[in-house]
Amino acid sequence: MMSVVHRLTAGWLLDHLSFINQCGYEIYDSFAYPGDVTMNTSVSSASDHPTSTFATTSSSDGPGDGVETEGKTARTRYVFREEFFHISKAHIAAAPEEQLLQGSPELTLTEMKASSSAEEHKGGTKCGVRDSVAGAKKKRKRKCVFNQGELDALEYHTKIRKFIWEGTLHLVQEGLKSGFLHHAAAAPSCGKNVVPGRIDCGLAELCEMAKQFPAVNDGDHQAVNVLDDETTIPEQDLLSCVTENNSNCAKIVVLMGQKYLVPPRSSFLLSDISCLQPLLNYKKKYDVIVIDPPWENKSVKRSNRYSYLSSWQIKQIPVSMLAAPDCLVVTWVTNRQKHLRFVKDELYPHWSVKTLAEWHWVKITRYGEFVLPLDSFHKKPYEVLILGRVQGNIKEARRKSEDVLPVPEHKLIVSIPCSLHSHKPPLTAVLAEFIKPDVECLELFARNLQPGWTSWGNEVLKFQHIDYFTLLQNET
Repeated sequence: MMSVVHRLTAGWLLDHLSFINQCGYEIYDSFAYPGDVTMNTSVSSASDHPTSTFATTSSSDGPGDGVETEGKTARTRYVFREEFFHISKAHIAAAPEEQLLQGSPELTLTEMKASSSAEEHKGGTKCGVRDSVAGAKKKRKRKCVFNQGELDALEYHTKIRKFIWEGTLHLVQEGLKSGFLHHAAAAPSCGKNVVPGRIDCGLAELCEMAKQFPAVNDGDHQAVNVLDDETTIPEQDLLSCVTENNSNCAKIVVLMGQKYLVPPRSSFLLSDISCLQPLLNYKKKYDVIVIDPPWENKSVKRSNRYSYLSSWQIKQIPVSMLAAPDCLVVTWVTNRQKHLRFVKDELYPHWSVKTLAEWHWVKITRYGEFVLPLDSFHKKPYEVLILGRVQGNIKEARRKSEDVLPVPEHKLIVSIPCSLHSHKPPLTAVLAEFIKPDVECLELFARNLQPGWTSWGNEVLKFQHIDYFTLLQNET
């Protein structure tokens, strides 16, 4: 499964949509004639029934009679809805001199301050019209004096700006040559990006409710649920231990009447951060741990879109109990310098992780432009990943790091982002050359599943909701 479209010295151009659709969302049903029919209300390998499905088993007329049942296999295939990646226009239009294919990679800190001050006064523009979203006209006017946090952010941006600009430009040029990206001449004059309808699954609320379930004695409780076609899994079990799909086809889990697609060879735990014990009971040690914490910030507080964690709460995640020797730890961080410093200076040392690299995910449109002006004062078209390795047994670490390339200090991951909030691009392909094959991988605070990975979070099935997918074909 490869999501990499182009690989250059600066980094990778990824196709997120293609990665999802290569995950194997194919479901097979065997229909036997005549056969025994078993009702299954929670786990399914078929999708044609709204709240329950039938798993069928072959049967014969009797032992020794030599008569075999004639049967057929139906295949159902799902693909992720393409419109969620139709990002045709920048969210805020950049001036011509700021556009990737026309502007300049060089900008001094003084110029950055001047540009940011001007932006504060006039607000952004969208399709050439003043941006009125979020009440830009009502914005509080202030003197052009930057606080320390803003100055730190400007200084950081000035340092990385040239690398991001030039690296993105080279990758975009390759994408335009190959046809993966489209030339601006084909872009609509003032079209709109698809704004997806919100699917309220209530997963986080369910995890909160699960705290009220009767306590289960760990000694009496299984560490894992294995999905098959003839097993009913109560919701309490789904929330109290890791669930595995060990098959080579996808499965459907029904939770509170909602259907979720589980890709092949994947496992997950749906739980609140206070209920991580089932993940520890799973007794796996992971060679890669990707973490996407719900960082505290002003917009999250205002919108109440999702709950956030304090720095102290994030430090309590038992990474040392989950990590194998020399584990590669990757943490997604917002552009706030406060959070970047916290990860490098406090969080990683607390977890015995040595910081190795700082990569950037750059978000572009289908036409190769930044989704936001690169020098936008309030929001940037990139996010940060901090990579490090767990420090521990030196001999074991050396043995495991043989034949593995060292992690480069700076790399870019460039992709068209999904319009669903916080649906991060897959890292499987870009991390592959820095880890051994067939290693155990874990994602914490995940909102989707991947083959070969264990995923945990209180919304871990969010982007697996069947309504985000399209039924492509139904064959027999």
